[in-house]
Amino acid sequence: MTVARAMTECLKAEGISVLFGYPGAAICPFYDELYKSDIKHILVRHEVNAGHAASGYARITGKPAVCVATSGPGALNLITAIATAYMDSVPMVIITGQVNSEQIGRDVFQEADITGSAEPFVKHSYLLKRPEDTAEVFKRAFYIAGTGRRGPVLIDVPFDVQQSEIDFEYPETVDIRSYRPSTKGNGFQIKRAINVLKESKRPLICAGGGLFTGNGAALMREFAKKADIPVVSTMMGLGAMPSDSGLYFGMMGMHGKKAANYAVNQCDALFLFGARVGDRAIAAMEQRKNFTVVHIDIDPAEIGKNIEANVPIVGDITLVLEQLTEQLDAVIAEQGAFSHADWLHTLDERRGELPTEPAEKGFVNPKSFICELDRQLPAHSVVVADVGQNQIWTAANISLKDGRFLTSGGMGTMGYSLPAAIGAKCADSEACVVAVCGDGSFQMQMNEIATAVQHGINVKIIVMRNRWLGMVREVQERAYGNRLIAVSLDGSPDFTKIAEAYGIESMLVDSEESAAEGIQKMLKSDKPFLLDVAVPEFEKTIL
Repeated sequence: MTVARAMTECLKAEGISVLFGYPGAAICPFYDELYKSDIKHILVRHEVNAGHAASGYARITGKPAVCVATSGPGALNLITAIATAYMDSVPMVIITGQVNSEQIGRDVFQEADITGSAEPFVKHSYLLKRPEDTAEVFKRAFYIAGTGRRGPVLIDVPFDVQQSEIDFEYPETVDIRSYRPSTKGNGFQIKRAINVLKESKRPLICAGGGLFTGNGAALMREFAKKADIPVVSTMMGLGAMPSDSGLYFGMMGMHGKKAANYAVNQCDALFLFGARVGDRAIAAMEQRKNFTVVHIDIDPAEIGKNIEANVPIVGDITLVLEQLTEQLDAVIAEQGAFSHADWLHTLDERRGELPTEPAEKGFVNPKSFICELDRQLPAHSVVVADVGQNQIWTAANISLKDGRFLTSGGMGTMGYSLPAAIGAKCADSEACVVAVCGDGSFQMQMNEIATAVQHGINVKIIVMRNRWLGMVREVQERAYGNRLIAVSLDGSPDFTKIAEAYGIESMLVDSEESAAEGIQKMLKSDKPFLLDVAVPEFEKTIL
């Protein structure tokens, strides 16, 4: 068979039933074989959104997802999505077409060194020069993407290689001598961590995005309940702990909850579960030395990078939590149940939030709007926030009792929410999937409404419209003497008419009453729907 046919057979062997892409001449042999296969192809309207859609798909399934582009500009357009996935440890396999092998390096039409260009943002990359290596390269790519600290792997395939004939057999196993990621945690360190818990009076769990690997979130909840430990989360960890749990105190960090940040600054033992502790999370943490940090992460490079770890544990979060729970059960059997009632009571007293002021006539307070959305969302929902003020308003006010919160956490990529929501909906057709964006970020991605319409993908779109690049404007107000430049979005279109042009329903929301009505109408629709939400121009994220 041809390499192009073998590529589709590799994908089927890995259980890939959906992929996202944008074709071009250099990848046409592969697309011709896709036509003959049962793999569903979702045509996006810009290559970067193929990557974001694959990211949303992978984050819901927990398995590597696939995106495809052609050579040159097509491949280069994927780099932002690749970097976004890399920062948030999202498993993806990226397939790109390349010019003929003998033309590489000669600056021919639509040639670009994509493996070199993407090198800082991939776990590994392959330029498939030898046709007979196809099966081995694909097997390795999926293995690398989905193990250890998960992330994107790139396979660049020249046009002539795709047309080559090979004998095909997909390997059942893979063994890479130089790649042996740790899985179980060190037994001695596990015992040290439990000893820290035993000696602690004010322990605290910080839940990070790594908990969504395998069964990590469920095991963390079990561990927290058995040890009677309060839990806070990073933005990427939202949804790991039910918001209505008495042990959960919300998101920490510069935009976090009062009780969560108080807990971080008063605990005597901090258990970091699958969290990088990035700058936005650590910003609210006072520099202090009178507490012990237990840091669990699959990537040893992340442990101690931003905050010193007294007990570092490298390993798969699911396996490490199983080890910790086993040790915890033994301690409980010997010494009795854990109780941190006084500590929990202290935190309960700080749960209160500042009241939300009603917006002036003709506008909606965005915090109130997200609270209303939260009240009406079905339990099985996925909320995908973009980047900017909308992200902070959403993360700080959504509860997600039994759902997922997705966003671009590490890279902070505008234009992420709608394509990622499309990918998430493809991964879980039963979930209610809502993309929340600002009017700035929406205009980077509104062309993907066509993707949702073409493929019948029932995503909901909320545009927080305040006619500014709001987060940048806030920075210019605070740090640059209110000298506002290049942040006005004057000239933006009427978004309800944009929705009409794409053939989807929409509604303008400009009051508290219309907010409740609009959300209800949006959620009842069985087709894509857009809410144009008028937000006060100078509404802030920082109180």
